[in-house]
Amino acid sequence: MDQPAIHPLTMDGRDPAALRGDPISGDRYTSREFMQQEWDHLWTRIWHVAGRTAELEEPGDYVVHDFRHESVICIRQDDGSIKAFYNACGHRGMRLTEGSAFAEAFTCPYHGWKWGKDGVLHYAQDPHDFPQGNPCGKLKLKELRCATWGGFVWYTMDDAAPALLDYLAPMPELYKNYPMDTGVRVFWMKINLNTNWKFATDNFSESYHTRTAHPQVPPWIDQDVDTARHEMYPAGHGRTVQPMRPSLSDRLPDGVPHPFDHILRQWDIDPDSYPDYETKAMQGWLDLKAAKRRLWRERGYVHYEHMDDEQITDSPHTVIFPNVTISFLPDNILFFRTEPHADDPGKCTFDLWCMAFPVAGQAEVESIMAGPQPFSEADMLWRDFDNGRGVPEIEGQIVYQDMMLAEGMQRGMHSRGYGDAYLSAQETRVRYFHEVLNDYLAGRR
Repeated sequence: MDQPAIHPLTMDGRDPAALRGDPISGDRYTSREFMQQEWDHLWTRIWHVAGRTAELEEPGDYVVHDFRHESVICIRQDDGSIKAFYNACGHRGMRLTEGSAFAEAFTCPYHGWKWGKDGVLHYAQDPHDFPQGNPCGKLKLKELRCATWGGFVWYTMDDAAPALLDYLAPMPELYKNYPMDTGVRVFWMKINLNTNWKFATDNFSESYHTRTAHPQVPPWIDQDVDTARHEMYPAGHGRTVQPMRPSLSDRLPDGVPHPFDHILRQWDIDPDSYPDYETKAMQGWLDLKAAKRRLWRERGYVHYEHMDDEQITDSPHTVIFPNVTISFLPDNILFFRTEPHADDPGKCTFDLWCMAFPVAGQAEVESIMAGPQPFSEADMLWRDFDNGRGVPEIEGQIVYQDMMLAEGMQRGMHSRGYGDAYLSAQETRVRYFHEVLNDYLAGRR
């Protein structure tokens, strides 16, 4: 198999020589002062995901994204563009709407001012009674920059922020072969967690914890230290490219049904035709690529047409700085995001969006993190984690296991016994994330 070309922005995600060595201290997770610095210098400068473009099909369709004490409306315009406005009436600051739906105009529930979907004030009670003159047609909701990529609607509060595609680079180029716009969100959950938002970025920046926390993963994704490819990029993004084949180090007991066997059979490959486990793992992986190349069209996997050999069988697990992780799989996209609590550094929300690409005749899909789901847009479930009791739909899944560790990690950050992380080479991206965060807080980015 030809190795994919390495993007010129790529740095070795296992090379600590790329690091300054900034300590990862506990106060980063527990301090309100640090939380305020993040608001002042990070969150008000980056690009945020507001929702999916699929939610904004017609003019007037809008989504609301609440972040700490801020709220933003993204709404489809008559010309097909999307505009973003702060969700605050220009009269006295009242929130205009609390949900995502459709509106030709937003009417303030306090004094009845009506704002068009273009942000312009259409109506105010007693317009003659303003010494400054009639505000209608003159006032406009405060607008933010808005753009789209990957089927996601993004906005930034910073007029000086780089363009979205520059901010995301090189992700748009790396994933141009994935039909991300067509992904259907088949499972959608927002979870309240008693941990700092950075737990997830730390966690998703390494696979060193997999053998301990996710014993079900090695039989079908090879995350062995010298197998997966670790990459990081100047903007703070990073990824681990993981072959979707069995690990040669971690093996299921004899007689236990093997998940890789099921995958091979799906593509008309007999898992019993291989002389030993090693051959099945390595040659079977290559045979799987060939079978997908041969059969994709007749089976309706039209999204394979432009994907390369790595993309049709493997999983580039990708962190977009600072708080979004997208796990790319051949037939699915998994979107994870943590966002800070409005006031408490020890709390956050965790978003889980399971998205699947359309396959002809497929009415049900395997969502990876939430089990089988109907192939249709899901409604959002908002839950408290409650030590796992609040999310029975994902019990035992990989992301559930991560969240089971989150609160213990948060408590550990308060301990006098913790001073700094003692990292392996394969955890280099963890410290790199914190160093890029430090650069934002110090005004170097």
